[in-house]
Amino acid sequence: MARKVRKKKKDGTMKKAGKSLGRSAVIGFFGGLIWGFVALICYLLNFTSIGPSLLFSPFPPGAWRNGTGGQFLAVAGISVLSVPFALIYRFTLSRLKSIWAGIGTGVLLWGLVFIVLKPWLRGLPVFYRLGWNTCTTTLCLFILYGLFIGYSIAFMIQENSGRENYSNN
Repeated sequence: MARKVRKKKKDGTMKKAGKSLGRSAVIGFFGGLIWGFVALICYLLNFTSIGPSLLFSPFPPGAWRNGTGGQFLAVAGISVLSVPFALIYRFTLSRLKSIWAGIGTGVLLWGLVFIVLKPWLRGLPVFYRLGWNTCTTTLCLFILYGLFIGYSIAFMIQENSGRENYSNN
């Protein structure tokens, strides 16, 4: 049973926030899981030269990293990292009722990974040397990931905004 966290509204009434935070975390986890597997499939089909194991680039190199086990472990790691990302999105951009917020978030996240974090990701070439297939595929994956997180959280908030009291029963 979910823990009920209550926040005071401006008018003095209480609001349940625990369930929406938990649901946002679940959306983030499954968003990372789904789009991590899609990225793995794109890597295995050679649409991109960068697989999910890019997540392990800051750590010491090992042959396990590019193997099947390393790729699946990276998908699991992406799922776990997606939870705080979804919660940050929930607190900052969740009230925007446009798909452009999710798309923009995906583009910003792609820029963060491929441009800003480039010095810490040893196995990642400079983005203009990645090739068109890799750049296009990864950008589209990040856009779809951001759109999934953004639209799912916005839908969850819109669905629950009209209800005063809801339960899992």
